[in-house]
Amino acid sequence: MLNQISFHNPPEDLIVNPFDAEGFALLRQPAFLWRPRPGGQIHGFAASEHAEMTEKIEAHLAVTQRHRIFTQVIEFATVPVLLQDIWFKKSFVTTQNKCLISGASGLRLLNHYCWKNETSAIDPEQALVDYFHQTQEANAGRSLPLAAAPPPVETAFAIECRNTFNYYHFITESLCQLCLVAEAGVEGPIYIHYPNSNDKTRLFAFAFIDALFPELADRVIFQRAPFHHDQAVVPYNFGPSYYHLPTCESESLDAFAPSKTLWKGRDATRISQRTLAINSVDSSLYGLRSRALKAIEGKDLSHLPRRFWVGREDGQARARAMKGENEIFDMLGLFGFEHVAFEKLTPLEQIAIMANAEVMISYHGAGFTNMLFAAPTTTVIELGTLQTAELRWGDFWRLANAAQCRYVSFFADYHSDTPLIDPVFTTDSIVPVHLSPSGLAQVMSFVVSLLGHAPELKRVEDIRRVTAQLAQVGAHQQARAVIERNAAVVASDLEVQTILAACCDALDDGEGQLAALYSAYRADPNRWQTLVSVIWCARKLNDLDTVRSALQLFQENFPQQFDNFSKDRPWIKAQMPTQARRASQ
Repeated sequence: MLNQISFHNPPEDLIVNPFDAEGFALLRQPAFLWRPRPGGQIHGFAASEHAEMTEKIEAHLAVTQRHRIFTQVIEFATVPVLLQDIWFKKSFVTTQNKCLISGASGLRLLNHYCWKNETSAIDPEQALVDYFHQTQEANAGRSLPLAAAPPPVETAFAIECRNTFNYYHFITESLCQLCLVAEAGVEGPIYIHYPNSNDKTRLFAFAFIDALFPELADRVIFQRAPFHHDQAVVPYNFGPSYYHLPTCESESLDAFAPSKTLWKGRDATRISQRTLAINSVDSSLYGLRSRALKAIEGKDLSHLPRRFWVGREDGQARARAMKGENEIFDMLGLFGFEHVAFEKLTPLEQIAIMANAEVMISYHGAGFTNMLFAAPTTTVIELGTLQTAELRWGDFWRLANAAQCRYVSFFADYHSDTPLIDPVFTTDSIVPVHLSPSGLAQVMSFVVSLLGHAPELKRVEDIRRVTAQLAQVGAHQQARAVIERNAAVVASDLEVQTILAACCDALDDGEGQLAALYSAYRADPNRWQTLVSVIWCARKLNDLDTVRSALQLFQENFPQQFDNFSKDRPWIKAQMPTQARRASQ
């Protein structure tokens, strides 16, 4: 019973409201509760051999691009709080018999509330929406409570841990909280509480503490839940508590959402909570990244590869062998890639290899946690499936955003007997990846092009695909190189010439942009929009002859669209040839 939480209680009796909670006090007033920050580049592409699966993947990616990715990353503050009468129950924390909704643990608790009440008379999601609306109104004018005095120096610092065997959860949710110990000003024991049996604890947990927090290592105690503290300092992240904030604090987040289709602002729907979570970063993650990079300063990194494929050691991770792994590694080896197993590297080597990486590539797994340590110039490439796109992709966004690196995912096929049937996670877990020969060709054409080795491609559709992908990730020079390498094949292709024009624009090559736009117009002279682009580009170059020629073509071939375009633009008449001006009159 000590480990149990009554999820059938109404939300007001289940959840701690940090603005009005007995036994909850911040050790300091935070400088911010949330703030926008620049993020990384996050992109996804289909790489399936099946048209049906490709269509499903691309539909998911389109929704993600339009409705899920915020224009900026939201950093939520994590601060030390002094709590009384604390229970660590499984991977949740209670104080005064109510649950904290802090960070990832808080989001899991809200999800558990909905799952546990699926068959009850109430609508649990609506109950949460109503509860948070009530607290937003009640918290107006309130301040977060501050401790009346610093806690005794011998006070314990206690950290919730989902488990001690999953690398991703330990690093991103628990290890990073050690950054707050010095700020808390306490020198007592540091507890890490987890629900799993002790024999499941993996050695990486101790190794990373020793490497990054050597001054704290002797104070750390791994203690299985349930466990009670009369008083302790606990990290509290305000991510899920965004919905506790008064209206004046929370409304302005709406400006960063791409649409209101999935994001519902102050309505704490489950999909809105998830959308916020994947677009936010815990401030302690930034702290862990900073500490990790400082730990490798001045170290010789020359023995570590800058291009590498990450595999797994037998027995060190869940068995999710990718079908096609040998084939892609053989191809990557031709371009200087080496095979790396993170399990064989020390913590500082894992940090250093990512900080110094040009390109890391692997199939979906916890190793992508190390993206937190990547440089902004690093490209991290993940091979996944539609299942990982839907269930796990967003979990890694915070790491790419904290590092501000380029994170590119290719979603291929399922390594299963029924590759066109979507698996059910509760029965199938995460299904391994199958990278087919066609998927391999798609991934490799992108990788080698990105590295500056423009391939010779015979099919126009392959050139369209890889140049569009390169342009999307910001590799405009490489996209142009692919087009130039295959110029004879795509000289009259509208789509490729339009991509080339966009790349030239991004590279500040106005003349190249104008030439590509003319080629695009010749490829399809029925598109008046291309002529408009020609006019604007020529005008930017002060190429008045081209402006006049394009305007005349526009008027002759598309008179209605020309009239709409020239309305309220008096400069157009001044540029028109005399005969054309008379005709327009």
